[in-house]
Amino acid sequence: MEEFRRAYSRLCAAGGAEPQEAVLRRLRELGGAPGRGRLDLAAQSLSLETCGALGRLLPGAAHFAEVALGDCGLSEEGVKLLLHGLCSNTTVKSLDLKGNNLRTVGAEALGKLLRQNKSIRSLILEWNSLGVWEEGFSFFCQGLGANNFLQRLDLRNNQINHQGAGELAVALKQNASLQELDLRWNNIGLLGGRALLNCLHSNKTLKRLELAGNNVPSDILKAVEQAMDHNQDRQTILSETQNRAYILSKEVLSLKDEKTKQFLDLMDTIDKQREEIARSGRMSAARVSQLQEALDEQHSVMNSLKAKLQMTEAALALSEQKVHNLGELLNATKQEQTSMAERHFTELQQQKQEGADREGRLLHDLSAASEKNLLLRNQVDELEKKCKVQQDQLFQVKEDLTNTTAELKLRAVQAEERLEMEKRRFKQSLEDMESLRVKEVDHMTQHIEASERSMQDRIQRLEAIRIALEEELSQVKAAALTERGQAEEELIKVRNQARLEEQQRLEHLEEKLRLMTESRDEAQNCCLKQKQMVAETQAKANQLSLHADGLRRRLEELQQDLNSKEEEKVTEVNKVKVELQEQIGHLQAERTAQDGLREKIAALERQLKALSSNHREALLDKEGEISMLLEKLRMKEADISRMREEEAQRASFLQNAIMAYVQGSPLGTHSSRK
Repeated sequence: MEEFRRAYSRLCAAGGAEPQEAVLRRLRELGGAPGRGRLDLAAQSLSLETCGALGRLLPGAAHFAEVALGDCGLSEEGVKLLLHGLCSNTTVKSLDLKGNNLRTVGAEALGKLLRQNKSIRSLILEWNSLGVWEEGFSFFCQGLGANNFLQRLDLRNNQINHQGAGELAVALKQNASLQELDLRWNNIGLLGGRALLNCLHSNKTLKRLELAGNNVPSDILKAVEQAMDHNQDRQTILSETQNRAYILSKEVLSLKDEKTKQFLDLMDTIDKQREEIARSGRMSAARVSQLQEALDEQHSVMNSLKAKLQMTEAALALSEQKVHNLGELLNATKQEQTSMAERHFTELQQQKQEGADREGRLLHDLSAASEKNLLLRNQVDELEKKCKVQQDQLFQVKEDLTNTTAELKLRAVQAEERLEMEKRRFKQSLEDMESLRVKEVDHMTQHIEASERSMQDRIQRLEAIRIALEEELSQVKAAALTERGQAEEELIKVRNQARLEEQQRLEHLEEKLRLMTESRDEAQNCCLKQKQMVAETQAKANQLSLHADGLRRRLEELQQDLNSKEEEKVTEVNKVKVELQEQIGHLQAERTAQDGLREKIAALERQLKALSSNHREALLDKEGEISMLLEKLRMKEADISRMREEEAQRASFLQNAIMAYVQGSPLGTHSSRK
């Protein structure tokens, strides 16, 4: 306010005029009010220079919301300068110009002000003479019709006649913001009242119209009051509908926000499910790779066991070959012993023949060779003793040979039984391993198929928003199918490799058999050669017996080696069993982990179902509420339309009644004569 006062004094000095002391004093008194206040210069006689200075200051006067210039005795030029300054002002809400005897220039300035100013809401023009000059008042009414911001207008005691009321009626038809109009104590009359009543049919914003002291009939006043009541009801209904529409818009926005939040939550859950599905796919791929590695390890173990079996079979074949050689040697020794017995028998026969000859000779020479006979008898006895001893030795050798052959046969039978048992065990272990592998592969395929089915069901339940998920899942399925095809191809390759290894093994065994047959043929040839050389090897019988003892010892050593190898094989089989049990435990742990993941996936699916059901219920509830509100709005609109029709009917009835009254009154007959 102090700045305003200084600016006022400065402008007055610049114009070559002294500032009015009353104005300065008034501005000092108003200087204590903080912020925006009230510029109250009422009952102060303002000169033209003061009006010019105030007109220059008012466009930038951001301190005032109300300007009171009532009873200031303003001249036409002073009013023009003040109102010109207010045209560009944006802070003044209320303007009081009562008791200033405004005329044509003032009315035109007010019309210009109403056209250009967009901040004034209240205009007080009481005790002026605006209605005296029709041109100025028509200009004022045009400005009022063009204004859409003024809400309260006071035109009391302005000498407005029925023509001015007609101009006001035209302005009110165009105006859509004025709510209060005070026209008391003017000269409106019947025609002016009728014009104002007619304009109220198109103006729905005016809530208060004062027409007292204007010689307006009571029925028109009542009709105006009814129109005002109707406008007030309409404004209240409109305000209520606007408030409800605002509330509904807020609720709709809140619903949209909630839907967006729920949609974002769903998208987050879908992203999490995608991540979990990717993780499960990775875990399944890792598990498949681990199972493949375990299968490869098992194949390697099986290959090592096959190699060990081949080694044991080779060792057993060598032992069988040695046994066969020993059997051939025993047969050769048997043949040699039979030949030796035959030779001894022939020698004995020859000796008997010689003794018989000698006896004949001695019989011829009994007398001369009695002593020789005794000697010969002694020699014969000795020879018989020697034959008996040799026969006993032959019997002992035969018994030893039979015992050794029986033992060798028993050992060979036991070895063959053990080999058959080991072969059966190995075949059973192979079949068990193959069945376990097939079961595991079937279980994995069933698990993959079940997971694919569950994923397909879940994808079918999702909405059109999850199309991207379906594409990703199809890619994952293609990858799983490719991995499955690769696994099947690897299994086929492993089976082919096993078949090739078995074929190679069979070929190797056939080669071994061929070599064995060749060695057998060679051994037979050697036996034939040995049979031919039996005569030469009679002196070596003792050496052969010693060699037989060494061979027995060697057989015992070989038996011990076989036992040690069997123990090693049993230990290796136990180790393989332990490893298989450990692998089975790992697989069971992985199965439990997969079951836990399945339970988690099922829980997530239940949560998704619960969230979707809650979301659907909330949407249904909100849609029901929206439908209820829409029905209420429709009912209100129907009530409003019904009220409009009733009001139109009332207005038509009133118009007809007024027309009938006017036509029946002497004024109506006079106007009709004119």
